Amino acid sequence: MASSLTRSRSLIQKLRSKLSVLHQLNYYANSSRNFLVNLTFSPQIIKNKNTFFVSRNFESTIAQNQLDFVSADNDNQDLDFPGGKVGITSQMRFISETNGSRVECYRALDDDGQLLKESKQVDEELAVKMYEYMVTLQEMDTIFFEAQRQGRISFYLTTMGEEAINIASAAALSIDDLIFPQYREPGLLLWRGFTLQDFANQCFGNKADNGKGRQMPIHYGSNKLNYITVSSTVATQLLHAVGAAYSLKMDNKNACTITFFGDGGTSTGDFHAALNFAAVLEAPVIFFCRNNGWAISTPVSDQLRGDGVVVRGQAYGIRSIRVDGNDALAIFNAVREARRMAVIEKRPILIEALTYRAGHHSTSDDSTKYRLVEEIERWSKTRGPVLRFKKWIDGNGWWNDKRDSELRSSVRKQLIHAIQVAENLEKPPVSELFSDVYDVLPPNLHEQERSLTETIIKHRKDYPTNVPVQSIT
Repeated sequence: MASSLTRSRSLIQKLRSKLSVLHQLNYYANSSRNFLVNLTFSPQIIKNKNTFFVSRNFESTIAQNQLDFVSADNDNQDLDFPGGKVGITSQMRFISETNGSRVECYRALDDDGQLLKESKQVDEELAVKMYEYMVTLQEMDTIFFEAQRQGRISFYLTTMGEEAINIASAAALSIDDLIFPQYREPGLLLWRGFTLQDFANQCFGNKADNGKGRQMPIHYGSNKLNYITVSSTVATQLLHAVGAAYSLKMDNKNACTITFFGDGGTSTGDFHAALNFAAVLEAPVIFFCRNNGWAISTPVSDQLRGDGVVVRGQAYGIRSIRVDGNDALAIFNAVREARRMAVIEKRPILIEALTYRAGHHSTSDDSTKYRLVEEIERWSKTRGPVLRFKKWIDGNGWWNDKRDSELRSSVRKQLIHAIQVAENLEKPPVSELFSDVYDVLPPNLHEQERSLTETIIKHRKDYPTNVPVQSIT
């Protein structure tokens, strides 16, 4: 009986101690509200010895502004819940699962390349540069796809039909902005200065490849150009982009992150976790969904399934917009404004671009098994983004067919030369498989390296002759 009473008293004492801590936290929360009168979107921290209290944990101006409303039939009463004041009503009413109409799609150029009323436009120099890069990306896809079909590289994936998303987004960003791509955004890297030779070196995995031949083709990356290396896993880059964006915010950098993903990626847990974190932390990140109609994970046109992507952004309190992904001018305007809001206002933005994947998902896919060839040709030949933008600059007198022919011929020659050079370069040595992870190689990996090297030397005819191998003593 005595021991039971002692345990009860001990438990009561612990509860009192925890309540005391909660009262202190509440005191600091109220103090931070009084002390920090003019909150901004940057985190403001109160130091107290080794303890840090972030005022934004206790209130959010964005959320508060969204919640400060009075319903027309709320009987003039409010309830002050911990999450904020909420109007009350005597009418039982469920919130609709849909707003009853589709979310509009912003565009600046019509299908014939005519500028729509009150649309913003770019000057001649930038417009011509954007078109030249879209053509270069288009030709690069054609040549590398053919190289894969010839057995010269193992894998490839094109951006056909999505050239505007690549180049217009790149043109609207700053070099200081970090790009977290999926695998269909090489155009952003091209715009930033990755050469055709760099692309060829990566696809052939030679010793000049930044990744030292460790990645599949098209898994590009460049620290210098702030382009995070492509990963095959779906949607994992979204969380990484949010974390990096929050770091930029904490460091007060004049930059944001942008991450690209397909409609199929929105069905992952990482998508929802990323949007949740971005909204709560008010991170300067742009979520860019390429809704190209044929996600490999959901081979049914998303246009038949409502406004899933945009509405999901709204559900997390993230400002969202739907854009015509085949309109380079609309993409440029949307990303430029999204960047301004992300960097200046320190808020996450979601862009959904409606486009069409005119190519196969990859060289491992035959899309004619699940869609009509006529459908592909119709989109490619009449509604492609490169053609539409060309009509616009043609109409402005900034371009002509002769220049177009000369550009495509020049790019093809450069690509063929780049492939010939990349193909003849040696592969990275076998030892590179074991480097760049540990400062001192652990015994088990050292033994693996020795075993692999001895096997290759013993059976040299079964391994590529252009991969250098050195005996390990």
